[in-house]
Amino acid sequence: MSQSEPEYRGRIAPSPTGYLHLGHARTFWIAQERAKERGGTLILRNEDLDRDRCKPEFVSAMTEDLQWFGFQWDEGPFAQSERMPLYREAFEKLKRGGHLFPCTCSRKDVQRALQAPHQGDEEPIYTGTCRGRTQISGSERGQPVRANINWRFHVPDGQTIHFVDGHYGEQRFLAGKHFGDFVVWRQDDLPAYQLAVVVDDAAMRITEVVRGADLLLSTARQILLYRALGLPSPTFYHCPLMTDEAGVRLAKRHDALSLQTLRQYGVVPEALRANWDRDHCAPTR
Repeated sequence: MSQSEPEYRGRIAPSPTGYLHLGHARTFWIAQERAKERGGTLILRNEDLDRDRCKPEFVSAMTEDLQWFGFQWDEGPFAQSERMPLYREAFEKLKRGGHLFPCTCSRKDVQRALQAPHQGDEEPIYTGTCRGRTQISGSERGQPVRANINWRFHVPDGQTIHFVDGHYGEQRFLAGKHFGDFVVWRQDDLPAYQLAVVVDDAAMRITEVVRGADLLLSTARQILLYRALGLPSPTFYHCPLMTDEAGVRLAKRHDALSLQTLRQYGVVPEALRANWDRDHCAPTR
């Protein structure tokens, strides 16, 4: 690393909503290897904001699985549930800047806002019903948080969001076509995934985000948040997703490929890593 280059800072950010599987491990391993190759720092972040699905037993299993697999992080773990003041501060800044509007549309649009979206499971393009609103009414203000009011980011329709991904190369997404106004603060008084990760990655001075290809579209949303908050954006490196024998993307429902199950069957991490094609996530440019 030259003196003019900033210190490389990467992160692995599991969510304790189930047991980690082999796909998580490979993506996290790529993140760790990229940090090591650059003499950088690796941060562990526990993305535990989903109150209904994050369980203490999953948190314990997450740490055990990561250590068993051979992960070594330099900072953390940091729990998102303990960082709420940072998210609220960012939310208020966005609201003051005129980037948000209150939305009383169907709750079905935002049921998955806390979770990282996956291909085929994206939030539907918002119809714009509440776009003209700038504040909540007096009657709504007097109700509890669960008054079906969510705050959405007003995307600049027609603007192309461009970034160069470390693996997939140039990416272009059109606001209003590929994604619409997205939720940043939920009716249950929690930040949505998009806002929380932007705030954390900026606060932790992450220089490169390594994660799965299912989050390429989310990157476009997050770039808009970085700009609105006046924060520098990291670079991005999206890895191809690991699939099962049927070609289905691995998910936490794949118990047979969870690290817990593999460990119980006596599989050793070295054998798993040896079967990975390291070049599978090499840059395509």
